[in-house]
Amino acid sequence: MFEKFPRPSGRARRLAGTVVSAAILLIGLSACQTSGPSDITGSLGDTAEATPAPADPRRDIATYHERVRANPKDTDAALKYARALRATGQRAQAVAVMEQAVLAQPSNKALLAGYGRALADNGNFQQAFDVLGRAHTPEDPDWRILSAQGAVLDQLDRHDEARQYYASALKIVPDDPSVLSNIGLSYLLSKDLPKAEETLRRARERASGDMRVRTNLAVVVGLQGRQSEAETIMKADLPAEQGSANVAALKRLLARRDASRTDAEKIPVAASRRD
Repeated sequence: MFEKFPRPSGRARRLAGTVVSAAILLIGLSACQTSGPSDITGSLGDTAEATPAPADPRRDIATYHERVRANPKDTDAALKYARALRATGQRAQAVAVMEQAVLAQPSNKALLAGYGRALADNGNFQQAFDVLGRAHTPEDPDWRILSAQGAVLDQLDRHDEARQYYASALKIVPDDPSVLSNIGLSYLLSKDLPKAEETLRRARERASGDMRVRTNLAVVVGLQGRQSEAETIMKADLPAEQGSANVAALKRLLARRDASRTDAEKIPVAASRRD
């Protein structure tokens, strides 16, 4: 079904492998984009949860904990409580919150979607995929969930299957930059750097201000040995101070290729928000 593309050089494949093994997805995806990139960034399409990224997640934890305790069937409170927990790195607790919410309302698709994302964020990829499949139907597909399912399949090294889900999402939202960015990361994970770059450039054309897309493209360009070009991508159209901070973060990320020479670790999936 998919066209075969030429593989990058041996050096490029080694660089991709070492960075992939070292990278952890940026938790700040659901926060302010001006904080600068610290890692490769993927998308689980949290807008389907209808919960904006918490400005003060610790305050939200207290607020929504009380609401959930008062009413375990408060769907909105459960989603926002779990999202705030994820934003503070309490991923296992977020899974527990969503599991209890789904037990109380097993057919609630919004809760199933939130539960699947929490599971993926916690590294429970196969379970996440199974749960996300229950959050929509073939008769009424949700493109955000299709993209999230693709992202999970990529973590399971099922890249061709992942791209089928992305393709289905693009049939609903043609050229959506968040889906294109996920496809670019899919090619990065399968070490096809030229195809990753081509796809991420398409994403950037459609979302030039999205720091996630910018970071992903810069990483792929840098991995191919074009660090000066990667730095230019990171600081383009930004104030000097922010541009310098982004370049420094990119250099730290690319330097990780020297910290590991194995592909033993997985990249965990983090949540993202489309503005």
